[in-house]
Amino acid sequence: MKPMRPSDTIAAIATAAGRGGVGIVRVSGKDLRALARTLTGKMPLPRQATFARFKSADGGVIDSGLMLYFPAPASFTGEDVLELHGHGGPVVMGILLSRALEMGARLAEPGEFTRRAFLNGKLDLAQAEAVADLIDASTQAAARCAARSLQGEFSRAIYALVEELVDLRTLVEATLDFPEEEIDFLQAADVFNRLARLDEHLAAVRLKARQGRLLQAGLHVVLVGQPNVGKSSLLNRLAGDELAIVTPVPGTTRDALKSAIQIEGIPLHIIDTAGLRETEDEVEKIGIARAWEAIGQADLALLLLDARAGLTAADRAILEKLPPDLPRITVRNKIDLTCEAPEKHPEGADIALSISVKSGAGLDLLRQSLLEIAGWQAGEDVFIARERHLRALESGAKHLRAARREAESPRLALELFAENLRQAQNALAEITGEFTSDDLLGAIFSRFCIGK
Repeated sequence: MKPMRPSDTIAAIATAAGRGGVGIVRVSGKDLRALARTLTGKMPLPRQATFARFKSADGGVIDSGLMLYFPAPASFTGEDVLELHGHGGPVVMGILLSRALEMGARLAEPGEFTRRAFLNGKLDLAQAEAVADLIDASTQAAARCAARSLQGEFSRAIYALVEELVDLRTLVEATLDFPEEEIDFLQAADVFNRLARLDEHLAAVRLKARQGRLLQAGLHVVLVGQPNVGKSSLLNRLAGDELAIVTPVPGTTRDALKSAIQIEGIPLHIIDTAGLRETEDEVEKIGIARAWEAIGQADLALLLLDARAGLTAADRAILEKLPPDLPRITVRNKIDLTCEAPEKHPEGADIALSISVKSGAGLDLLRQSLLEIAGWQAGEDVFIARERHLRALESGAKHLRAARREAESPRLALELFAENLRQAQNALAEITGEFTSDDLLGAIFSRFCIGK
């Protein structure tokens, strides 16, 4: 990725590709009044919509619409921002953008508007990422959580943790100058109890962040089992549509079929696979190979059994081949043929259910179990979170645990105790961007769409 030049004027089409009633070209840079006057013949008024005709270099009219001007620093990027609202045809928008480029702007790179907002102190890094998360939200729950993160709720939780860490570090660093009194001083300042409370606060934030990560990415669930145990029927039931062909003929499903559903606002990506068995059919063999590939990438496996036969040797063989760390739910299907009631059975660390896909009996138990495996706890204070946030929170928690072990040691090494607190603070500060490398910034904003 080429380095971004913060002194340049940048421009991009800010609305989605394709035809629409209105399209927007956004420009950001230093003192855009001259550009606006050249383009429209009018001096823009701050934060007022002004009707204007957008003119080409020879004075011809490109389009007519609204001009909005936001002078620095009261704008999204913290620079002068000019928005040109015209008719939303791709050709018209392209001509208008080309005109802005003719007048000295350059085409914005992906995420450059939001990156400038971050660099100019309008947003912290977690809020900047929430912009993209809000755009990409696939469920209402994910959109609400992204909006909360954009408003700064996640950041405020991180800032509170960092502030507690700074207070602790101040006390510990002061103690380094008086080593003969270190234990008495730290105990008098309640440092060890405060460290324990900080660890609890961090654990609560990590739980909310994990929930937010689940809302953003969803859960990939793969349906596995022998032929004709009801995998395709279950996919159709969960999706509410006849996506998979269902017949009594074993081996009907030859390839992995995917469907996205929601349970309590959680996106689930359900993958139906070919029945796992020994076969000489070349096409079915390919389907089975793809089934195992899907299993290797899944977050959860649903192993379907025929309730009439129970757990057979073939089923045990499938279980033995599943990745040992892959969570699973064993589903005994077709209880409508055995006259059983739907039930949830404790089975060690795993979950086992008796259901009937055909009648729908027990499907609510299955949905609840999927949420349980996902670790979902409904709440209105969940933060939308990314994998890097979770890694940073885990790193901070690891250093806090190390600091607590050092505090509980009979021979406290104060320098090591202080260093673990410092490392914990740095890890948490990466989330909001107070302690972030340029390489990480480039990787984050390169995933944004152009125009944001």
